[in-house]
Amino acid sequence: GGLVPGSVVLLGGEPGIGKSTLALQALGCLSNMHETLYVSAEESVEQLAMRYQRLGVSSQKLTALCDGQLETLIAELDRTPYGVLVVDSIQTLRTQELESSPGSVGQVRECADRLVVEAKRRGISIILIGHVTKEGALAGPKTLEHLVDTVLYFEGDTTSRFRLVRAWKNRFGSVNEVGVFAMEPNGLKAVKNPSAIFLSGTQMESAGTAIFVSQDGTRPMLVEVQALVDQSSLGNPRRLSVGYETHRLNMLLAILHRHAGISLLDQDVFVNVAGGLRVIETGADLAVAAAIISSFANKPIDRRTVFFGELGLSGEVRPVPRGEERVAESAKLGFSRLVIPAANKLESRKVVEGLSVAALRSAVELDSVVREQGG
Repeated sequence: GGLVPGSVVLLGGEPGIGKSTLALQALGCLSNMHETLYVSAEESVEQLAMRYQRLGVSSQKLTALCDGQLETLIAELDRTPYGVLVVDSIQTLRTQELESSPGSVGQVRECADRLVVEAKRRGISIILIGHVTKEGALAGPKTLEHLVDTVLYFEGDTTSRFRLVRAWKNRFGSVNEVGVFAMEPNGLKAVKNPSAIFLSGTQMESAGTAIFVSQDGTRPMLVEVQALVDQSSLGNPRRLSVGYETHRLNMLLAILHRHAGISLLDQDVFVNVAGGLRVIETGADLAVAAAIISSFANKPIDRRTVFFGELGLSGEVRPVPRGEERVAESAKLGFSRLVIPAANKLESRKVVEGLSVAALRSAVELDSVVREQGG
């Protein structure tokens, strides 16, 4: 763990998600061991001082530079042997060598290239904070992601206090890892047991709710998936999804129609992942499909039941990676019933002892499980 000397990390996320807060808190920890520099062209020294105070960041070895000129930054690096540098943000940095405005493709590419060179030459760890577009992609040239060593995405619903940091690229470690944080009045706090906070906590069974075991990197995490299926008053029924890909939702509806005989052509379908999370793995298919069937049939699913597994286009239930870890996490949190792919049951036979397991091979079997045993 930690920052590799000479490495450049790109931290992206939507405005207000907490990128600057995360970077400042990281510098506060690192300033005990290194000289640290925080460069901001978006805030004044007074504003940064107020943020330091609110976060309780020790500023003994933390220096702030409120200037967006690249040449001024490099001159400061010449004066002091800093160990860690944060640039907030790369889109506001500019160099005198180009006449274009800050944030332009040329400025972002040139400034990032110069900083990568400085990081390697001086052995400084640099964190570049980057803005994202409304589509969720990092703003600026695509070469920016190729220049840096690590790309981190800070994501979450700004109306929720929970945040996730995902590693999409990492030359010095594994990718697809995830960190879970809670935004508190005094900054971000690590969440030690994410499964406990992303479940509603209610024991009341209601139609359209299913529990899914997500596997983000090496960490299994239980998430609540909600679905609402209702008679549509429109000629073209709505399919809306929050936290789950709409394209994949449409695919699941087609699979249920073709292979399980569940026609939702005249129904509005809404899917939501509780807690403001975004599920990006195919292992959520069984849980989403189960929640849809449960809502459509008005059959509540037992709250002690957990789902994971992928649905293929031919209606088959496909295994997902790290099935044994998912099963173990479910058992640890008190869930007693599993609805999983048959192949995952075979590989997890040591940890499924004492649990009720429905090992599925097809979408038809999922429909039967939800309707006949779902509560």
